[in-house]
Amino acid sequence: MRMDGGGRSRTQVLGKPSAAAEWRALDREAVRLAYRRYALVYDLVFGLPLVAGRRLAAAAVNARGAGRVLEVGVGTGLTLPLYRADSKVVGIDLSPEMLARARRRVEGLGLGQVEALLEMDGQRMEFPDGSFDTVVALHVLSVAPEPARLLQEMRRVCAPGGELLILNHFRSERAPWRWLERATAPLAAHLGFRPDLERKHLGSLAGLALVEERQVKRAAGATLLRLGKAEA
Repeated sequence: MRMDGGGRSRTQVLGKPSAAAEWRALDREAVRLAYRRYALVYDLVFGLPLVAGRRLAAAAVNARGAGRVLEVGVGTGLTLPLYRADSKVVGIDLSPEMLARARRRVEGLGLGQVEALLEMDGQRMEFPDGSFDTVVALHVLSVAPEPARLLQEMRRVCAPGGELLILNHFRSERAPWRWLERATAPLAAHLGFRPDLERKHLGSLAGLALVEERQVKRAAGATLLRLGKAEA
């Protein structure tokens, strides 16, 4: 094991991007600072409440068979034990504190499927094109300064015929919740995330099709998206 570096089916292309002037920009250092604060309590606060979504996402990855898997925003590695033993998993994260806890988890549980845990910006990945069969981002888009760019990078490093798997909370279409999410957005930005992310802000990506969408009520009202990359 190398530990280097510090519902329903359909086929449709995501909609065109729109301006998001109301969003507060989240830069890399703000994200790092937020997760430096969260590292010690992350598992306690987010472990059990989000376990249903992690299990569902990992099951979808495992159903694709053995292959190379990239988890963007791997955090403390809560999902790593759920990946099949014959897969080859790489995890990246901006937070060295979170990665340190993930490495201890891998070593303590003997997770041989984990090849590497690397400190890296998911919006500017260093991997060659088409490096992974499946690219996973669980509750990550809401903390990315540039969600559309992150999705573009995930698509780039995904091999033709591969899949992107995203689990995230998107802005509610119901007025009371939508108003609440928008009202709390400035405060949430200080904590390192945005609660009012809209699907349309993810952009339109040629060759990236929505093949499954599923609501996960027991994962903070998150949506699981499977996005297929066209064959070469």
